[in-house]
Amino acid sequence: MDLEDIYENVERRDIGSTTGAQTQSHGRDEGKDLKHRGSSLVLITVGLGLICVLLMVFIILLNITITAERDLIKSYKNTSNFNSLSQKNLVLETRVKALTAEKSQLQRDFDSLNKKGPVYFFMSTESSWSDSRQYCRDRGADLVIINTEEKQRFITSLVREKVWIGLSDTENEGVMKWVDNSPLKQGFWLKDEPNDYNGNEDCIELNFNREKPGWSPLNDWNDLSCSEKKKGICEK
Repeated sequence: MDLEDIYENVERRDIGSTTGAQTQSHGRDEGKDLKHRGSSLVLITVGLGLICVLLMVFIILLNITITAERDLIKSYKNTSNFNSLSQKNLVLETRVKALTAEKSQLQRDFDSLNKKGPVYFFMSTESSWSDSRQYCRDRGADLVIINTEEKQRFITSLVREKVWIGLSDTENEGVMKWVDNSPLKQGFWLKDEPNDYNGNEDCIELNFNREKPGWSPLNDWNDLSCSEKKKGICEK
């Protein structure tokens, strides 16, 4: 082997050693990079997973909150409607009770009038004393009898015109009798009455005339011809 061949072999070994070392070093660097990249990808993946989990938890909590608020609003509305209906029902019950009490009172008043006191009504047209009496009798009544001061005041307060009452002396002149044949005990005559003017005044009217001298609720009777046309006041 000559000297040139020896140098050539040495150079080849040096070049091979150097290349092999460089290649090995380069491989180690690439391995480190791959390992570093792999760790980063794992961290990113874990972070994204946590973010997704947190988002899902937030969405679930938000949905629960919205549902709870909706139920609360519904409950409030139902409570408000219930309270409103309860108040209206209370008002109606109060009105029904008031109307029922009023009806009961009216019924008691009606029964009291039917049981304890007479009913009075007026004729709608003017007639003679006898026709007026017949009008009352056709309706289950008769011309009014006034035998007390209290009743005289009451009947006078009802009338605003001259009306027939149930008193006359048609059977015996000067002997006044009521339509039930009871005798007159107390009269409420106008001044100078009864006077049987022209001998033809046998029936008695209640003469409502505030302008007449001497008139008062206790002084308003007058004898008159029974054929005069006047309204009668009936008592039932």
